[in-house]
Amino acid sequence: MIRDYPIYEFLQLSEKQSVIDVRSPGEFRQGHIPGAVNIPLFDNEERAVIGTIYTKTGSDQAIKKGYEIARPKIPVFLAACEKAANGSRNILVHCWRGGMRSRNMAELFSENGYEAGVLTGGYKAYRRFTREEFARPAKIIVIGGYTGSGKTEVLRMIAPAGEQVIDLEGLAHHKGSVFGALGQEDQPTNEQFENDLGHVWRRFDLSAPVWLEDESRMIGNVSLPEPVLQQINSGMLVRLVMSKEERVQRLVTEYAGFDHENLVQAISRLEERLGGTRLKEAVTAIRSDDFSTAIEIVLQYYDKAYDFAINRRNGQKMINFPVHGLLIAKRAGELVQIVRNLL
Repeated sequence: MIRDYPIYEFLQLSEKQSVIDVRSPGEFRQGHIPGAVNIPLFDNEERAVIGTIYTKTGSDQAIKKGYEIARPKIPVFLAACEKAANGSRNILVHCWRGGMRSRNMAELFSENGYEAGVLTGGYKAYRRFTREEFARPAKIIVIGGYTGSGKTEVLRMIAPAGEQVIDLEGLAHHKGSVFGALGQEDQPTNEQFENDLGHVWRRFDLSAPVWLEDESRMIGNVSLPEPVLQQINSGMLVRLVMSKEERVQRLVTEYAGFDHENLVQAISRLEERLGGTRLKEAVTAIRSDDFSTAIEIVLQYYDKAYDFAINRRNGQKMINFPVHGLLIAKRAGELVQIVRNLL
């Protein structure tokens, strides 16, 4: 039996049932529902062939070609479904718009003993729902401060205490600065970044505090959805205050282990902002293992950029919270209590 589910119900069921995305691998790579398994009815080339036939001769011939391509692959589809279902007989299926691809695959699975549900409106409906969710007002607590002041560390310390935390840099696979890609996986597409963020966002109770790190619009090559950025710029800002000397030491510890030339390549992207002379000094310092000097030069730019950004956010509620590297773990709980009292 095949059932049609609207997006909200589909996502609720997806917490316990496997989601099978039958779109092409290219569509799946561009963006997919987190946790979904790709069992493509057509590969990229097959989809292009069918699209060409549809454009030139119409839907009847395209459908006929589709059946011709798909029929020999039925055993492969069923084997993949069995693996994805992981012992369950209940599965969820979707394509781009909830049309023929998902319907035909759901019928195939249903005929072979599965209870298949289809997403009404397909992945297109999911994308619309995700973007709408970001507009829901949230009680945002923003952890800010100069580069190297331990913002990500604070978030990681308060998460185990039951606080709702979004690790934007973790989702983006990038730490935000020119060194941000070092040691990270390849960044997701912007579409997938939004999907992954939405997957976390919709699970939270937005009437309770949601903690995240202060970020600009771009995190590497991905961008924050505009409604989320607006809420970051208007939420309560907790500025971590740490001495520059300690920040330099923390950043040296974090990045000195990377290949020198990778560091040089990264810092060279700041040439226009640092100027040729200062960039040359930083590069020389890196190649001489003088990472402290290189970091101090880079922070001259990042500290000024942060001051400029903060000064533009007039009216945002802001508190300063002094921290020291060795005491971050001990003070994280204190910070949570201070913020809860303020709220």
